[in-house]
Formats: sequence, structure tokens, C-alpha cells
Amino acid sequence: MAAESAAVEFRIDRRSGVATYLQIVQQTKQALRLGVLEPGDRLPTAREVVEATAINPNTVLKAYRELEREGLVEARRGLGTFVRRTLGGAAEASAADAPLRTELADWARRARAAGLEKDDVSALFTAVLDSTYKGDQER
Repeated sequence: MAAESAAVEFRIDRRSGVATYLQIVQQTKQALRLGVLEPGDRLPTAREVVEATAINPNTVLKAYRELEREGLVEARRGLGTFVRRTLGGAAEASAADAPLRTELADWARRARAAGLEKDDVSALFTAVLDSTYKGDQER
């Protein structure tokens, strides 16, 4: 998919308490881990992100600069921002996490069947995830 706009859509949660630019950085890294973004893929332009999310263009640029500083993307003047490298082995990770992905998909279907909205499921998952990894964040 090189040279065309990448299939990544940023979702900004203004109530999360996480800085907007960090949400973009985190979501980009997640896409790199999952193999959604690959080397050569173009990230959405700042204008495209602004139109989709109604955030300040400087916020998008700040996120992209952070990703560039980490060596994950590179800005090409007049062309856009492109992925330089992925995170981890997406193919290996995909095979290793397949059983967990299946269990999580089953859990999400049960939550939906129980009447939970997407935001409720997301909040529940985040709360459990934060609780599970709480000790890791303090190190």
C-alpha cells in the first residue's frame, strides 16, 4: 500500500485524560504492532486528521514529530509522512496472539449481547487492563 494513504483512522477521546498528541502516537504504534501500517505507508496528512477529528493541526504535527524522533516515521517534504519501520514482528505476534484474539472477540460478542454499548465495553476493558498492568506503570 506504499505511497497511498494508510488505512489508519485516529479516534480521539477527549475525556480520557491522555493528551491528544499522545493518543495519535499510541494509536499509530498500535497500528504498527498489528501490521495495519507497514514501511512505505503514508500516514494521513495533518489536514485529513483535522477534518476527521476537529483537533488542532499543530497537535497532529507534534505527534508526527514524536514518531519521527522515535525513528518510526519520516516526513518527506511535499509528499507526507511515511512509515519507516514496524514494531515487533507483526506476523509472529499475529500467530502468537490468535487464541487470545479469539477469546477477546468472544468476550466482546457476549458484552454486546448483554446490551453493553461500545463505549461501555471500551471503558470496562480499559479498567481491567489498567488494573492488570498497574504495577508495570510504576516501574
